[in-house]
Amino acid sequence: MFDAIGFDADDTLWHNERLFSMTQEKFRGILKEHAPDLVDRQLLDTEKKNLQVFGYGIKGFVLSMIETSIQLTKGGISGNEIEQIMDFGREMLTAPIQLLEHVEDTLQYLQNNYILLLITKGDLIDQETKIARSGLSDYFNSIEIISEKNVPAYQKILDKHQIQPERFLMVGNSIRSDILPVLEMGGTAVYIPYEIDWAHEHDSKPGSSASFHEMTHLGQLPGWLKTMEVKTG
Repeated sequence: MFDAIGFDADDTLWHNERLFSMTQEKFRGILKEHAPDLVDRQLLDTEKKNLQVFGYGIKGFVLSMIETSIQLTKGGISGNEIEQIMDFGREMLTAPIQLLEHVEDTLQYLQNNYILLLITKGDLIDQETKIARSGLSDYFNSIEIISEKNVPAYQKILDKHQIQPERFLMVGNSIRSDILPVLEMGGTAVYIPYEIDWAHEHDSKPGSSASFHEMTHLGQLPGWLKTMEVKTG
């Protein structure tokens, strides 16, 4: 039924958003004497504004925290406090990669029967480093690091590998980035929610269809694929 399966990386193969969440909690601590009730909202607004300039990833997040701290303190943030924020970023960039359950077993099972593509967005160096440290790169036929996940970006990847959209399956945790664009182009998508969802990635689930499926963990994917193969004969 499928020639190729694409996998999102962050929060689909390994934990990522919990690292941002823990760092944001420490950031709130720095600004607790200034405007604690405004920190999350202001930071999100600043991140969204900066995406077109800094892109996705830890470096953009750190720059947005610094900008937010300057705004909320009306320039009163100290050099030592900015240095703390910089240290948060360094800690994030060097944090160990923790794979989600069932990831390696699932990839090992699938790699001989499908073209496996790792499709992730974010800072090139950060993503390359995480992929290398994950130990998963050898499972994939190709690794695609892109600046945004939308229909043109997915179509370019499929064209590169000569894959028809109807023969492509995408697996990920973001409705906005991993699911909707793939469905729009005529592919199939499996949604596996993560424990934390970044507000910028919020979107409504698509309606019930043969092309959209939801699972609780990646370990369910091989069994589902077997069922689909039997149905299609």
